[in-house]
Amino acid sequence: MVVLGIDIGGSAIKAALVQLETGRLTSERLSLPTPRPATPSAISAIFDQILCHFAWEGPVGCGFPAVIQQGIVRTAANIDPAWVGTNIITLLTARAGLPIVVINDADAAGLAEIRFGAGRGQTGTILMVTAGTGLGTALFRDGILFPNTEFGHLQLNGQLAEHFASAAIKERMKLSYREWAKHFDDYLHHLERLLWPDLFIIGGEICKHHEEFFPYLTTNAEVVPAALRNDAGIVGAALAAANNA
Repeated sequence: MVVLGIDIGGSAIKAALVQLETGRLTSERLSLPTPRPATPSAISAIFDQILCHFAWEGPVGCGFPAVIQQGIVRTAANIDPAWVGTNIITLLTARAGLPIVVINDADAAGLAEIRFGAGRGQTGTILMVTAGTGLGTALFRDGILFPNTEFGHLQLNGQLAEHFASAAIKERMKLSYREWAKHFDDYLHHLERLLWPDLFIIGGEICKHHEEFFPYLTTNAEVVPAALRNDAGIVGAALAAANNA
């Protein structure tokens, strides 16, 4: 079975067709900049563009950078505040006329890693952390997802954690990988004190350079890079659609 997976992030929107048995992309990945401002109408227009690009008429899975509760967008950290209170499933379904499932973007990435990647076959408590425009998290216990954790919004050193340790902060402050790793390590230790995970899986675009900062991470839990790299959100979104079919 092939499903269209869409990963809506704070800086880019990525999409591809996904073969669900293997988790492999069966098309070239389409990447578009997230519109500014990222309003419902602007994101919906990109959504239409993606469907047209793939000439797609089947099920769609979508990861979205917010808490999604029964289809309702509850938060808006890295998107326009106009999304809060919007039923994103109703909105996108009305435009596309296709079956659509929307989940938190970090949860989508986590689903992919648990099924096909670094979390496959692992038991215990696993915490996926995606470092990008913000900090996303996906928490699993023995393979079961606890959705919408949003631990990037915890307070750390008097500010939101994602304002202290996201990949965007590295770029904004022009930090070296070693300097940024100190920020990120403080964040992981904060999560460790709260949750005591057995394994951290680190994703996001910065994970391509994990050799540059992993040596400076000092958690008790093992830390591994996401196996699916930046495709995890696309693959996990497709899985979510299949799981709800």
